[in-house]
Amino acid sequence: MECPVKFSDYDPLQGQILQVLNPEGDTDPALLPELGDEVFKDIFRQMLTARVADRHLVILQREGRLGTFAPIEGQEACQVGSVLPLVQGDWIVPTFRELAAMLGRGVPLEKILLFWMGNEEGNRLPKSLGVLPIAVPVASQIVHSVGMGMAFRHQRKKNAVVCYFGDGATSEGDFHEAMTFAGVTRAPVIFFCQNNAWAISVPREIQCAADSLAKKAVGYGMPGIQIDGNDPFATYLAVSAGLERARSGDGPCFIEALTYRLGPHTTSDDPHRYRSRKEEERMRALEPLSRYRAFLERRGLWTEEEEMKLTAELESWIDGEVTKAESRPAPGPDDIFDFHFASLPPGLARQKAELEAWLRGDA
Repeated sequence: MECPVKFSDYDPLQGQILQVLNPEGDTDPALLPELGDEVFKDIFRQMLTARVADRHLVILQREGRLGTFAPIEGQEACQVGSVLPLVQGDWIVPTFRELAAMLGRGVPLEKILLFWMGNEEGNRLPKSLGVLPIAVPVASQIVHSVGMGMAFRHQRKKNAVVCYFGDGATSEGDFHEAMTFAGVTRAPVIFFCQNNAWAISVPREIQCAADSLAKKAVGYGMPGIQIDGNDPFATYLAVSAGLERARSGDGPCFIEALTYRLGPHTTSDDPHRYRSRKEEERMRALEPLSRYRAFLERRGLWTEEEEMKLTAELESWIDGEVTKAESRPAPGPDDIFDFHFASLPPGLARQKAELEAWLRGDA
């Protein structure tokens, strides 16, 4: 079915923003996707899964059982909605804050836990899932996504790539290089910017003078759109429109999802050193789970009892995934050498030998 949303209908130069589900839980009936009641409920299940898992991972880090972690609370809708229209053969390229998107694509939570525990096994993902490993350096993965898209065009495949990044990444050189190449080669890439209002501790208005990041798309010869990133339906429709373009050979697009990071940038960050609690309270009223819960309840699709039951099931499932991850052998010092090259370069081979000798007490 053809997507009812066209990029030309929502011009970021005119300040137009796509929204289907408002903060009160009301929808625009002309835009509400015909997904069916079971899919409507599954969207909430996925968002709640990410919310509960996210809070567990923060607790694990505080207990010293996990390394530094980047929470996603507040950004669940744009991640769940963005993977929903993808099919087998499409790929996502995550940063360090795509817990919900990765779970939505079928990545086992155990793998995600292993990554944040410093175990390289967490980067070994089944190719069938179409998920690149987590990228921590800001914006580096955007270039990789364009290379993948160019490869799809060369192979005459109809698949597409969704590349995630934050608002701060749009100020990096890698972003501009990737956008240039994607525009010129018509690579089937959806550049998905989660504008969560803060580039670490730098507010959006200081990080970039433009009043819309989506306007950047114009300079690279591709359409851009601003959407309510706390609305999974708006996200679903925008990505669906981007997929139609990509699969038809029309090239890339840029989606700016306006959302908010309710927690810290990472567990090593204190957001109250640079933003007020009043701001957080104001933005929490716009968060995605509460509005979506209201939407379901008005349609008779969700009850408090169902949510309590699901939450208990999620708690048990997460505990099991944590047990599996913690039962794995701990990372060893050789790991810093063994997982980067198919054949270790001579210089690194010497360093590895020196480290092993020092650990044995021979050096």
